[in-house]
Amino acid sequence: MIKIYKTSTVEKKTKKVKKMTADCWIDLIVPTSDEIEKVATKTGVEKDLIMKLLDIEELPRVEQEDNATLIVIDIPYLEKDGKHKYKTYPLGIIITNNNYIITVSVKRTMMLNDFKRNIIKDFRTAKKTRFLIQILLKSASSYLKALTELKHDIEAKEKDLKKSTENKDLVELLEIEKTLVYFMTSLKANDAVLEKLAKGIVLPLYEKDLDLLEDAIIENKQAIEMSGIYKDILSSVSNTYATIISNNLNIAMKFLAAATIVLSVPTMISSFLGMNVPLGEISTLSNAFVIVVLLAVVISLIVALLLKKKNML
Repeated sequence: MIKIYKTSTVEKKTKKVKKMTADCWIDLIVPTSDEIEKVATKTGVEKDLIMKLLDIEELPRVEQEDNATLIVIDIPYLEKDGKHKYKTYPLGIIITNNNYIITVSVKRTMMLNDFKRNIIKDFRTAKKTRFLIQILLKSASSYLKALTELKHDIEAKEKDLKKSTENKDLVELLEIEKTLVYFMTSLKANDAVLEKLAKGIVLPLYEKDLDLLEDAIIENKQAIEMSGIYKDILSSVSNTYATIISNNLNIAMKFLAAATIVLSVPTMISSFLGMNVPLGEISTLSNAFVIVVLLAVVISLIVALLLKKKNML
């Protein structure tokens, strides 16, 4: 899919347009070969440069070609098949020497919608370096928003685990932990990109751009720190509840062992008295059965009390 946007010099608003002209923003979302060919022909960007951005394993980096500068970052993406199940995918931004800016993504993302709806302050498609930094700032903010949602999800799972320590709950915690690992890896790679841009070697930066870039760096580092904290909390929670489950199992086994000992006493007495051997005067008594039962009960109670003192019951 290809969409073209341009900020009007009169109204100062970004609108969707039909033709690719200088100072426009070309948004490619899983583009076809024909769309890539069309963009490459118009902007002069190498087809291979766009094609390799469709690889979901593409790593964040800064790369300079003869007629364009490529910046790749990882952005968070909410999967539809799970609550708060995030993954990270690459977003490529190409700034050409002939005044085009191209974004290439392998998934339809909501992150760029604020630019299309004129929600981002001071956004102009003609200000390409500023647009790039605004995307980087928006990416860091998206991570912070996703981390806040994950925090609420962790707290909800903690409450569920207090009531029920089922395997399903622990598996869901593992999924959140995997998400945090993805986030930390991507954020650290994005941080390297931001630091390289901050040197001002890749693209020329004005004072306003530097302030905006500094905000993006701060938010990105904050997201890295939050990811690490939440990962440590989640690991602690998982280990604690795994220990609780193991401890509950030990308590159950200890109780069952003690109960088996108590119940084995009447079994042993009845087995012994049921042997085909002389039992003396007790066998001639009319209430012999009651005496045997009472004897078994008394001995079982004594054994149970002894086990109770040893904290086995």
